[in-house]
Amino acid sequence: MYTRKLGGNLILLIALLALFSASYSAPIIHAQDSQYHEAPMLAERVASGELPPVDERLPEDPLVIKPTEEIGVYGGTWHMGMRGRNDHALIIRTAGYQGLVRWTPDWTDIEPNLAVNWEISPDASEYTFYLRQGVKWSDGTPFTADDVLFWYEAIARNTDLFPSPPSWMVIDGQVGVVEKIDDYTVRFTFSGPHGLLLQYLCLPEGTSPVSYPEHYLSQFHPDYVPQNQLDKLVQDAGLTQWTELFALKGGGIIDSGSRWQNPELPTLHAWMTEIPLSVDATQVRLVRNPYFFKVDPEGNQLPYLDYITYDLAEDVETLVLGAINGEIDMQSRHIGIEDNLAVLTDNMETGDYHFFETPSSFMNTMIISLNLTHPDPVKREIFQNKDFRIGLSYAINRDQIISLVLYGQGIPYQSGPRPDTDLYNEQLATQYTEYNVALANEYLDKAGYDLGEDGYRVGPDGNRISFSVDVITTYRYDWSLIVELVAQYWQQVGIEMIPNVVERNQLYERKAANQHDAVVWVGDGGLGVTLEPRYYFPYSVESNYAEAWQYWYNNPNHELAEEPPASAQRQMVLYDQVKTTPDLDEQNVLMAEIIQIAADEFYVIGISLPPSGYGIVQNDFYNVPASMPDSWTYPNPAPTNTEQYFIKSE
Repeated sequence: MYTRKLGGNLILLIALLALFSASYSAPIIHAQDSQYHEAPMLAERVASGELPPVDERLPEDPLVIKPTEEIGVYGGTWHMGMRGRNDHALIIRTAGYQGLVRWTPDWTDIEPNLAVNWEISPDASEYTFYLRQGVKWSDGTPFTADDVLFWYEAIARNTDLFPSPPSWMVIDGQVGVVEKIDDYTVRFTFSGPHGLLLQYLCLPEGTSPVSYPEHYLSQFHPDYVPQNQLDKLVQDAGLTQWTELFALKGGGIIDSGSRWQNPELPTLHAWMTEIPLSVDATQVRLVRNPYFFKVDPEGNQLPYLDYITYDLAEDVETLVLGAINGEIDMQSRHIGIEDNLAVLTDNMETGDYHFFETPSSFMNTMIISLNLTHPDPVKREIFQNKDFRIGLSYAINRDQIISLVLYGQGIPYQSGPRPDTDLYNEQLATQYTEYNVALANEYLDKAGYDLGEDGYRVGPDGNRISFSVDVITTYRYDWSLIVELVAQYWQQVGIEMIPNVVERNQLYERKAANQHDAVVWVGDGGLGVTLEPRYYFPYSVESNYAEAWQYWYNNPNHELAEEPPASAQRQMVLYDQVKTTPDLDEQNVLMAEIIQIAADEFYVIGISLPPSGYGIVQNDFYNVPASMPDSWTYPNPAPTNTEQYFIKSE
């Protein structure tokens, strides 16, 4: 389990610098010279002349991965289950995490990956990365600085593909510059200090610079092929735009299912697509990459496992049944929730599995976000009334929700960083969590909304206060049931709230258009606060309580952008300083002020602090840690080096 407080920045930022130039060099561990070994399925291809010898497929200094438990054996398939075609995040979390750098398995530091080392200028405005020489894409083509430049010039800066550059590449309103120094050296230069770059590069989105093979994708890009030739390719594919074809071939965003729909797309991952995520797919299958750049301490090329298969299921119940029947080898996503714990515990012997722990990075089981920038001026006035929000919070019986819905797990909690972080704010975490109907009515009266003859409170327009809360059909907690209970609590104090169960896509469409009354979502940002401050100020499109304000911050020219109040603007200024401050302590000071403003403003309403989750692992499936954080920021289980998982036959 991670051993230090991960609150402000997750990591000690490589002591990013004081007054001197900072640098990091990987401790190079050489596998036994010319003693590399390979999987039998690859040895057969070498013998037939289809592949070059393993020594020629590996880089000059392969990255050596120390197994969690023991040196593994080759062969076998890792079986998992996906919840439909839109669940490609499971593939990213298990087989899609190879960047320049990466989190250490315990999430306490950053370590080399495709970059063997790096140097940082004294003011943190310039980062020079030295690539691991001799790494090859899965088709045998060398991976070089040209691939990083292709991402930057042809993709990240191409406004047809992406109207805006990656936010993590922007400092002081200016996009950073990426340049090739030589075949194995690239430099990122920014207009000012970029204190968070290494951390951003450890996120799933941060793998972008090394995820687009120039030699393959350039044949679908207008900067590299004649327009008439590209037009024919687009027409032959039954499409209308080159951008559609480019995405279909694997050139879309990292968090896109299309990247797993093309078996021809070269990759640097341990496994490559064999059976794609097609429209009618019932199973996705990945097969080992013969050119993967990592080995174990004995010189065995990784991965140990030949295949990964993902069976597509329509619901969680099907996945749980598969686990009970021994059809899932290792997985926490979807199945590792309290609802399933009892049945999975009862069937451990039948399914031949045991549990591992996934400490939660979330700070709340369910956040209620009233739309403070609602287009209806009446609802906007009501929702922006802090006393109104306080009254609603006091009206919620959190202990009853925890008992009835959350299996008694957790404590009443608001939207603050978790208690085990160095940015914990007691006021934000605990304020207004008492169940007190008298106080609820007192604050609603103070807000100026009196009870009408029908028992409901009347808004400034003279009509009953009534609004809906959008909630998706399923998640790790039974949100729809919690929302039903909250509706009953609020009715007792004269507020009509109507639960509105919608599909996830519909919820996202409504809030992106700023058309929602309110939505519920999980409380991200309990750990990794600096990289995920969505609930602490209007930071991103995931700041569900203030979409118009976040548009003003991220895209002032957006048609929905609206200037936020002074307090939120102050938070935005502070966060811009965080992004340009390389010193960890200073970052924490700035974040603490942001969080204190969030406590004073009380933007959203929380329910409870989530307990740790869990996953299951078959008893013959080895090298899975006993504990790993549960987070998209740490896209578990990928940072635990899934390429060293293996099946051990007794």
